[in-house]
Order: sequence, then structure tokens, then C-alpha cells
Amino acid sequence: MTPDEREIRQVVETWFAASRRGDTAAVLDLITDDALFMVLGQEPFGKAVFAAASKAMEGVQINGESEIVELQVLGDWAFIRNHIDINAALPDGRTVHRAGYTLTLLRKETDGQWRLARDANLLTVRD
Repeated sequence: MTPDEREIRQVVETWFAASRRGDTAAVLDLITDDALFMVLGQEPFGKAVFAAASKAMEGVQINGESEIVELQVLGDWAFIRNHIDINAALPDGRTVHRAGYTLTLLRKETDGQWRLARDANLLTVRD
């Protein structure tokens, strides 16, 4: 495994750990300023909309796991195909279970850090 591959795997681990803690600032630091997110049923949106949605989820306990199925580094760009399985415990006591694949493009920034630049999230609600 190359140093870049290890760093990218660490980005994914850091993202999940920060999500479990509810640390939105740490998650936002893993995202480029020009990031685009694509989710089912919505127009693509950027980092500001992602940040607002994350703020709206304060009080939601996220727990889950991620498995990188494929990781390719192509210079200062990389992609990962990831299988994610998460549970979100809502403040009203309900739990939402989502699972599926994502395709994420990461870019190595001028500070040497890998950050999410594009993300296509295909998670669906599961019973």
C-alpha cells in the first residue's frame, strides 16, 4: 500500500470517527471548498449546503461502518468505491438504517492533504 493510499484510508476513518462524535467542523475540514455532492432525488449541492444539513442533524447519533471496495490513486486525484452501512438514532427515538455504495473523488490539496472533492452517494433506507 502506498503512502497516498494510507492517507486516503485515514481520511475515511477520520470522517467516520468525526461523524460518530458529531464533530461537523472536523468533517468539513475533509472537504474541498468546491466540493459537489450527488444524492438520490436531489440536484447536486456544494459544501455550504452540506454544512447546513450537517448542522440540522445535531443531536442525531451516527454509527456505522465503511468498507473501501476499490481505491485508485491517479496523481493528485483519487477515487474510492465504498460500501457504507449506517444507523442514525434520531432525537425522537427512531433509528434510520441506510446502506449502499458511494463513489468518491478525492483531490490532494496544496497543503498535501487529501480531501473529498466529489461524492455520489447511493445509500438507500433499509429495514
